[in-house]
Amino acid sequence: MTWSSLEPVPATALGDVITERLRRMIIAGDVPAGAHLAEPRLAESFDVSRGPVRDALRRLESEGLVVVRRRKMFAAGLTTDDVVELYAIREAVETLALRLAHDRAADADWGEALDALATMRRAADAARYADYAHADLAFHTSFYALSGSRRLLDIWRQYEPTFAVLLEITNAEDVDLGPSLASHVAILETARAGRVDEAVVELQGHLLGARTRMVHALSRLDTGRAATPPDGEIPA
Repeated sequence: MTWSSLEPVPATALGDVITERLRRMIIAGDVPAGAHLAEPRLAESFDVSRGPVRDALRRLESEGLVVVRRRKMFAAGLTTDDVVELYAIREAVETLALRLAHDRAADADWGEALDALATMRRAADAARYADYAHADLAFHTSFYALSGSRRLLDIWRQYEPTFAVLLEITNAEDVDLGPSLASHVAILETARAGRVDEAVVELQGHLLGARTRMVHALSRLDTGRAATPPDGEIPA
């Protein structure tokens, strides 16, 4: 990967587009950990001013994907330890969100989760991995929305973009999305039936499986990734 290979960014939502592109590149390892993210060079590569680049780097810093050293920005990368930690945090907050959602929601309130599940089923049948990942996130987001807790939803929103990229990486490697779909069905069915403890166990097992697949996917990416000096610029 070279900075010169980046495509210019459309004029709309520049900060969002740059954030999304850099996030994906950092998580996938196209921008290696330790790479210097120089604002002028990124702005030139994306064909934008430095403002949107600065905004993107700050957002990625808040997500833990960029670090500041000696007043310079560097890619932090995503290690297997990071993945384990992210899923531990997610399990803690999402199981609480599911319990709160169960306590507050009437059966009719699960509509967003049901709609997401229907979309996931269609995407799985057609092997549309990106569509499946998008609906997967909507399914889980519905628990936070139903929980009634703004703080839980805020925590999820902070890390949701990272999980979106992780999902696309792992889903693209799954030959069969059926087991993932069945896991989501089990979570929702037990929650709607009032068996919240069973639903939490299903959710914990689901997140453990997702974490395991992601760790394996990162290991495979690491194996095929060329080494880059920790503090070096990405070669042009």
